[in-house]
Amino acid sequence: MLSDKIRLSAKEILEKEFKTGVRGYKQEDVDKFLDMIIKDYETFYQEIEELQQENLKLKKQLDDSSKRPQSTSQQAGTTNFDILKRLSNLEKHVFGSKLYD
Repeated sequence: MLSDKIRLSAKEILEKEFKTGVRGYKQEDVDKFLDMIIKDYETFYQEIEELQQENLKLKKQLDDSSKRPQSTSQQAGTTNFDILKRLSNLEKHVFGSKLYD
């Protein structure tokens, strides 16, 4: 999960204070902090790339599934009319002429 990999929040970056030395900030502290930021950005980019790939894959699956026939009855060539006709024939067979008297 992305949040497990990220060590810095926007607030932490904003509020970060470096210790000053004789000539300003300690270069080692600044470098360490910037290294953490760079690693976080690399993690963000990697996660974004993975999500984009997954998104493309899911879109392709959706497109593929929408191109397939929607139901098994339609695959067999059975329509609603065919079903109603069979039902009517079954009723005639079971109930005979009583149904139409």
